[in-house]
Amino acid sequence: MPAQRALYLRVGLLMVAGLVLAGGFLVFLAGNNFGNRPVVYETYIRESVQGLDIGAPVKYRGVSLGRVTEIGLVSATYRAPQGEPFAGAFQMVLIRFDVTMARVGESTPDLDLAVSQGFRVRLASQGLTGLAYLELDFLAAERFPVQAPPWTPRYPVIPAAPSTVAQVQTAAQMLLQRLEQVDLGGLIDNLSGLLSDLRKETNDGDFSDVLNQAAQLLRRLNQEGGAGDLPGAVADIRAVAAEARALLGSREMRGTLTSASQAMAEVRNAAARLPASLAALETTLRSARGATGDLQADLDPILRDLRSAVANLRDTTELLRRYPSQAIFGAPPPSGR
Repeated sequence: MPAQRALYLRVGLLMVAGLVLAGGFLVFLAGNNFGNRPVVYETYIRESVQGLDIGAPVKYRGVSLGRVTEIGLVSATYRAPQGEPFAGAFQMVLIRFDVTMARVGESTPDLDLAVSQGFRVRLASQGLTGLAYLELDFLAAERFPVQAPPWTPRYPVIPAAPSTVAQVQTAAQMLLQRLEQVDLGGLIDNLSGLLSDLRKETNDGDFSDVLNQAAQLLRRLNQEGGAGDLPGAVADIRAVAAEARALLGSREMRGTLTSASQAMAEVRNAAARLPASLAALETTLRSARGATGDLQADLDPILRDLRSAVANLRDTTELLRRYPSQAIFGAPPPSGR
């Protein structure tokens, strides 16, 4: 009888311990939020949400505040107002998430005030694994203005801002568009035409005649300088100057100078736009390099935790394989006399 009573006592204690563990597991699954009901918010994102799943964390500067509860399309949840066409607003992705206010604190400002000061939600990545989460933060309100949706939201709305990846892609596309607007082919053609006109004038045109006459004048000056006939040389210089003035006032020379001026203006405009384009490209590359470094830094602790979890699971599996009864019921009771 005493041995049987001791056995019943052990079985009862085991059942009580199992119920306590089951209750603790339920509390753990509930996110340790018993008695604190979270607040549900929703947002609308225009980009792809690849990698974001239901249950993904919602963080504010790295601090977990809640989780994602629903992901869908706006067009499947809300209907367009009567008479309004299917606009781009109904082509966005609807995301609903809950926030545990106990983790935020009681001194938080009103949501409308926070939104007016730049409170936004955006998609972020946890590392190279591609897993995504929602990040809450204060951004520049003038860069990401608030657009009121044409429907009546069912929950409070936190406006969305483009993710870092989307901003890098947008900057790269704008840089490519600006480079495409530069007419490099026309600029090169104008320069080639200008060089051809100058070469033609130097070899066969009036400018070549002026150069020949100037050379003849110099030779005559050298010859007459020794003889002292300077008045004739001065008269020749005046005649050459008159011919040069007539040449500069001719239609051909004016056309050549006009073409040269237009080509130089186009070169000057292209050179003025080039530093801004290079600066935008350098900023884009620097942002991409910083995002890659952050992703690598986030991946290292994840791999270490995963390696530790695999080691613990291996030890537990080995214990269950060798001593299953001991792992479940504990040590056997002492035999009664």
